[in-house]
Amino acid sequence: MAVFNLTPSDGSTFMLMGIPGLEAAHVWISIPFSTFYIISLLGNVMVLFVVGKEQTLHKPMYLLLCMLALTDISMSSSVIPKALCIFWFKLEVISVGGCLTQMFFFHTGTGMHSAILVTMAIDRYVAICNPLRYATILTNERIAKLGLVCLMRAVLFALPLPLLLSRQTFCANRIIPHTYCDHMAVAKMSCGDITVNRMYGLVISFVVNLLDLTLIALSYGLIIRAVLRISSKKAHQKALNTCTAHICVMMMSYPSVLFSTVTHRYGQGIAPHIHIIMANLYFLFPTTLNPIIYGAKTKELREKLGKYTCRMYSLGGHLL
Repeated sequence: MAVFNLTPSDGSTFMLMGIPGLEAAHVWISIPFSTFYIISLLGNVMVLFVVGKEQTLHKPMYLLLCMLALTDISMSSSVIPKALCIFWFKLEVISVGGCLTQMFFFHTGTGMHSAILVTMAIDRYVAICNPLRYATILTNERIAKLGLVCLMRAVLFALPLPLLLSRQTFCANRIIPHTYCDHMAVAKMSCGDITVNRMYGLVISFVVNLLDLTLIALSYGLIIRAVLRISSKKAHQKALNTCTAHICVMMMSYPSVLFSTVTHRYGQGIAPHIHIIMANLYFLFPTTLNPIIYGAKTKELREKLGKYTCRMYSLGGHLL
């Protein structure tokens, strides 16, 4: 799996502990992990299937939902299967190359996830503030190009993380107190100077997240200003309801990732298992609840999902 040019430590391995201090409860902890993962896969695959099958859903908002679903699947799949192997089979060993590869895909996923949320905020701004020009401003082709830009940004920001670590010499103690190869958790295993790693990781975490949150806040500020100019309360409610799902997804995503970033550097007083659990909540809850939230809050998608669910249920009944 080694895809990076490693130092003489190439061929060596790390050990992922899982959740330190709660090793005896790993089997029980695996139950919510596996449950959330299965629900996440089913929900996101269902969204992709329904949007792909229904021509009426080939619109910018639903294309963004598909991008979010693909990102959620790739982000959780880069972490959860290995975590379950640790919980169930004690398969704690991971190669250096495998660890860096996992790190790259996970951090690319987190960067992509944040960028898509920004694009969704812009989509909502155009839909509410310029409804008559929405179809001409945000075409499917333009959304696809924005998605490509989001992916390129995520890759460019995530790639230096494993590349910087691949130049480090790791100490004899290669036990990582985590369920996955988080950048700072691996960097702390190095015997060399990791100042650059610390600074880059911190700058990327805060600059990217704060920049994205600023753009989202700006979009919602303009949305609120536009809504307040509308005299009808019914129109107020209708306009704000279109943003409810997006706001819920943001409230689940950003607090946990910011908490994880800060505690890895300054949270010496926080119990390790608390930090690890919070870090895992970042991709467990959002990836599981995103399709549920959008399915419940978006009428058109909800109706199509209901139609296909009923068909599947009916087909299952006939087979039985």
